[in-house]
Amino acid sequence: MPYLFAKEDADYSDLASGKVLRSQPGYPAFPIRLAGELFQRCLARRAANQITAPCVVYDPCCGAGYLLSVVAILNWEAIQTVIASDIDGQAVSLAERNLDLLTLNGLDRREDEIIALLKQYGKASHREALEAVQRLHQQIAPLAQNHPIHTQTFQADTADGAALASHLKDTRVDIVLTDVPYGQHSQWRSSTPHAGGADPVWCMLDALRGVLSPQGLVAVTTDKRQKVAHAAYRRVEHFQVGKRRVVILQIAPAG
Repeated sequence: MPYLFAKEDADYSDLASGKVLRSQPGYPAFPIRLAGELFQRCLARRAANQITAPCVVYDPCCGAGYLLSVVAILNWEAIQTVIASDIDGQAVSLAERNLDLLTLNGLDRREDEIIALLKQYGKASHREALEAVQRLHQQIAPLAQNHPIHTQTFQADTADGAALASHLKDTRVDIVLTDVPYGQHSQWRSSTPHAGGADPVWCMLDALRGVLSPQGLVAVTTDKRQKVAHAAYRRVEHFQVGKRRVVILQIAPAG
């Protein structure tokens, strides 16, 4: 797949999973360059429809919140709100702590944690993490002061449309970015019976219908075996990157 926007493989080392952004086993990180490319492609779709206002971005399978966090840091001015949910309460807790890094107080708290680790263990990795969090603070400070990004996290089954609508209330999502569970590191879990034996991706898309804005976009990454389709959406892009399959859908006009 040719990169249309993230054409250069930049130095993303300060955003590496486990350095400043927190990680835990079982919550795999997402490639940063690909995350930026997907978001920029969605922004280009919005611009083509004459929509330029900062957007609401949502990940209903958020895991540690890594994907949302790096997208927000790299595309600050284009984002109004980031929302993360997961069926796993531990994942939501970790995502909340990572999204807290989009605030200056959150960065201060993370810096204090890293300083404590450096004093206790004196590892080079902790010194590198301290330098990274200080650089991120310098980068984010002027952005956060002029244009704070709002965050929301909650625990919910992505197939439960009523639960999503209850948590989001009147908020309408402009862009869904999600890396759905597959492989050895993550598996689908649901408390909601899949209608008629439908696959979980279809159920997620069905649930998202109630929270998307009229021209909402859904960018989903899966493995090659999973189908990403729903009659309420039209596919606007699809491509493959390594073992990942990427599909971008847009909610179809009513009628």
